[in-house]
Amino acid sequence: MIKKEYKHSDITSKVIRAAIEVHKVLGNGFQEVIYQRALEKEMLLQGLTFQREFVMPIFYKQDQIGTRRVDFIVEQVVSLELKALVQVEDVHLAQAINYLEAYNLEIGMLINFGAKSLQFKRLINSKANLDR
Repeated sequence: MIKKEYKHSDITSKVIRAAIEVHKVLGNGFQEVIYQRALEKEMLLQGLTFQREFVMPIFYKQDQIGTRRVDFIVEQVVSLELKALVQVEDVHLAQAINYLEAYNLEIGMLINFGAKSLQFKRLINSKANLDR
């Protein structure tokens, strides 16, 4: 599952393994918070460090206009947005990409536990300024 050509593939592979285990044990049909709690436990077992419900400021032209919580920041470099929906729509993908841009992170993931089979998508922010 690790592909060296993908940045942070070692991290995203562990996250995917953890999510697969959570979905295998719980299946679909629970609220998002249940999957957050289970994934938190499973990522610890995978040896990942993370912050759950990480609050990040949102800026508009250098002025902070609010905050938003991303479900997880993993190893300080990968954002992780969870959903528990029957079907992920374009708006959910756009939301996850917006978080990457707002937080200036290069790599993110959108994971949906609500479908019969686990769904996940790796996201790349080509606009990331990594020289912060």
